Amino acid sequence: MTKKLNIFQQVRDLTGWHAVAFSATLLERMLPNYVLFCEVSEFADPSQYRKTLNSIWEWLASPKSKINFAAQLEKIEDLVPDASDYDNYGVYPAIDVAMSMSATILLIQNEDLQGAVVVSKLSQGGVEAFIEASAEQTLEADEIKQHPLMQWEIETQQELLVLLNKSPKNAETCHQLKTLATAEGMSNIGIEIPD
Repeated sequence: MTKKLNIFQQVRDLTGWHAVAFSATLLERMLPNYVLFCEVSEFADPSQYRKTLNSIWEWLASPKSKINFAAQLEKIEDLVPDASDYDNYGVYPAIDVAMSMSATILLIQNEDLQGAVVVSKLSQGGVEAFIEASAEQTLEADEIKQHPLMQWEIETQQELLVLLNKSPKNAETCHQLKTLATAEGMSNIGIEIPD
């Protein structure tokens, strides 16, 4: 499990802009899970989550932009599904997106400096839970680690850390991060990203 711990340690070392950029990139990969859940369950209009993530990217591209993140936080917190109301698995990845979005905003507001670690763990944990839920039998920890989706998740987070370590804080970096997040056309659990 050293690779996994290593990632969380590296994420813990990210600060400020880099921590938010890391979180936003993982959120970009997770967002389709929320959108699909909303469409399938008719839970809510997922567009607020897209708007909030866009405003996080806007803040990253030009940190002087005036965005009321307290209001954004309120809007997304009103759109968190309750797991006990649904019997389909999709509610869990949707909740992960909601929790990650909140953690990222709290990070921007300097209210939770470990927000990026929260997002990193929710993204990896969501992949792990999805692998377990879709397996026909109980999997050992090693089998989960070897699963292509988990390998992809860990590689993506590592690639992201490398990119952030050598990239300036600017709009061009934001563009590269978004491209990295959507390059495969799939969410972190393999849901197709609509064009």
